[in-house]
Amino acid sequence: MAEVDATAEFAALLRGLKERSGLSYGVLAKRLHMSTSTLHRYCNGDAVPVDYAPVERLARLCKAGPEELVELHRLWVLADAARRTKPAAASEEPAAVAVEPVAVAVEPVAPVPDAEPVPAPERRRSRRVVVLAAALAVVVAGGAGAFAVHLAGDGGGDGGGDRTDHAGATSSATPGARSADPSGKASSSAGNERKPSASPSRSDNPAGDAPGTPSDPAAGAATGTPLTVATTPYVYESPCSQHFLIDRPPVKVPPPPLEQDAPNWVGVLGAVASGEQLIKLTVQGTGSDTVVLEDLDVRVMKSGAPLAWNDYSMGVGCGGNVETKSFGVDLDAPRPVSEPKNGQRDFPYKVSESDPEVFYIKANTKAHDVSWVLELKWSSGSRHGVLKIDNQGRAFRTSADVGRPGYDYPIGAGSWGERVDG
Repeated sequence: MAEVDATAEFAALLRGLKERSGLSYGVLAKRLHMSTSTLHRYCNGDAVPVDYAPVERLARLCKAGPEELVELHRLWVLADAARRTKPAAASEEPAAVAVEPVAVAVEPVAPVPDAEPVPAPERRRSRRVVVLAAALAVVVAGGAGAFAVHLAGDGGGDGGGDRTDHAGATSSATPGARSADPSGKASSSAGNERKPSASPSRSDNPAGDAPGTPSDPAAGAATGTPLTVATTPYVYESPCSQHFLIDRPPVKVPPPPLEQDAPNWVGVLGAVASGEQLIKLTVQGTGSDTVVLEDLDVRVMKSGAPLAWNDYSMGVGCGGNVETKSFGVDLDAPRPVSEPKNGQRDFPYKVSESDPEVFYIKANTKAHDVSWVLELKWSSGSRHGVLKIDNQGRAFRTSADVGRPGYDYPIGAGSWGERVDG
């Protein structure tokens, strides 16, 4: 009941803000770069946004006050946690079912005595029917009405950046998300959010955290690490604020993806965040014990000359950006650190299983190509350690875009065009 109440309260606050603004659903949806039906579902409590960024943008468009912003964030965290714990049948969208190629051996059927032989073309067609039936059986057994198309590439992308010194973390599907393929078509797949993308790198935990072990909720409990981190590596503060560097001409780059499709798009194209990168971390305890998050450090794995690639914008004509509370990271500094920006409170924080925290990290560079990771210092009673946070087992990668040829994809244009303002 508490989970339902949190979702209902969250939706009620959104509706109140919308009604007070005097703006229609259509106008707000256009300014937020989402569909009107999606905004309706958020305000009716039929769905919960997987990211807080669009919620904050909506609140600021509706002139929400500081206290309302704090309350809205609290309710979203609770509603989002409730969404994650729903059974698969109660998810906001049908879960995607990955249909892997299945080798089906079809033995020739012995001819029936006195029956006429089946012509060769008919026999080949029968085999195709059997293979298709087998694939459909997989979908029906999964209980979902969507296919997940696996792209060439692991979604880590980042131009083949160096892997960190531990096993790659697992990813979780975001219900209702779509993934972009190189042709620009969309299909159902895992969303932008990577859950979790952290693993213990150092620890003084008596239970003994194992370096290199992916930290999903089960693994975290097994190693004694009392928290998990779900990572969204590419958050659009607005579509116009997100750029990627790609070593391809415009004719070989598909249309810009939606935010939830960005990891697959990046992975296929070998793209690298251009100029700045906004990352979302959802930190949650694995039990009832309180975990203190003491500090968030930045570790540069590699730094060099910026990439001499083309710069591609994910949107045009967005208007002014709404600055998100975040921790800023200057990757050009000799020793980069995370610093609170736009009213963000500094560490320490406290989390538990029922009380998660969401952080946004905005890293930028104007002079380098930087591969980097985050290190979260934590303590819980007599236990303490450091959790390394990265992008699916790869370091985050951000490269300067100064002086690079720029391309935009205007709405309705159907192709990339050279950026006039450079």
